Amino acid sequence: MNRFKPLGLLGAAALAAMLVFAPAAQATKLKQQNLTQLIGQAESIVAGTVRSVSDGIDPNGVPYTEVTIAVGTTAKGKVKSGEDYTFRQFGLLEPRTFPDGRQLLAVSPEGFPRWAKGEYVIAFLYVPAPRTGLQTTAGMAQGKLTSINGRLANQFNNLGLFEEVIVDPALLNADETAMLETRGAVDTQVFLGLVGRAVAEGWIENGGMK
Repeated sequence: MNRFKPLGLLGAAALAAMLVFAPAAQATKLKQQNLTQLIGQAESIVAGTVRSVSDGIDPNGVPYTEVTIAVGTTAKGKVKSGEDYTFRQFGLLEPRTFPDGRQLLAVSPEGFPRWAKGEYVIAFLYVPAPRTGLQTTAGMAQGKLTSINGRLANQFNNLGLFEEVIVDPALLNADETAMLETRGAVDTQVFLGLVGRAVAEGWIENGGMK
């Protein structure tokens, strides 16, 4: 017997949407986030290959998409390189029909990142929601970048990623200086190098990156 009732499902979905975290409430009206903001807001920054993507409904009736990343490198947080990291993001991959004919349309809202098995990503992961445990990326889809043929971009082709980002020129090499002036996709390794050093050397905290 299916123990989910229409009102319960809708109520749980609405509650989860409010509880995930502040940016989720504005998923369809994303506030533009630049690289400095993404680094500052992220609890963890990981790079790796998406191992699996699935969806489901938890015991409280909250729909989720579950993502597992085989982590290659990390720049920030407690996630370890060489391990799998699994998290759940609010919403289903696609509408779900139950055996009795009822439908649940609670897919991940517009503005949330989309994930695909086998893609290589850099994810600026926001802190999990305290009540639901749900998690997504800082800046929503802005904080999930995918590497294709060595070039890295988010869902918006990096629109605004480097806008108003100021870094002390003495901290940058020539490739990084050029990257910060780039619009569109950027070199994956150059990006990873800059983010890794920015975190490790405390550029934002020390005022070297604004």
